[in-house]
Amino acid sequence: MNARMTNPALVVPGALQALLALGEAERATGIPETVLELVHLRASQINGCGVCVHMHARALRKAGESDERIDTVAGWRDAPFFTDEERAALALAEAVTRLADRSDPVQDEVFEEAAAHFDEPQLGALILSIAHVNLWNRVNATTHQVAGSS
Repeated sequence: MNARMTNPALVVPGALQALLALGEAERATGIPETVLELVHLRASQINGCGVCVHMHARALRKAGESDERIDTVAGWRDAPFFTDEERAALALAEAVTRLADRSDPVQDEVFEEAAAHFDEPQLGALILSIAHVNLWNRVNATTHQVAGSS
């Protein structure tokens, strides 16, 4: 398997630095890194981005997360391994990632549950972070970036 081109974030001057800066701003709100990695993994699973699924599962393992938690992210609703805060973030990640799947893509209940677990800067960071990983997923899928190649 070969990529169609070099990742656009590496080709467009300043793009990688801007994307990395956005990630730093998201983390600076104090939102737990595990929450961010879990939502990144879930959005990447939905979008079928092998690069990001590989990267975020590896990051979770490196951070000491158990295989049972990582292996059941796609089935988080039926798995007992996630906190209420993580469940709220995962529900929001699914809604934001699947905008076209329903007429009211991010339902009030999903948003309000996330808002109950995160203060406004953290909720803002979570929303940006979900959009951010979706951007990476779309870039990687479009250009056929290869999992494990970097």
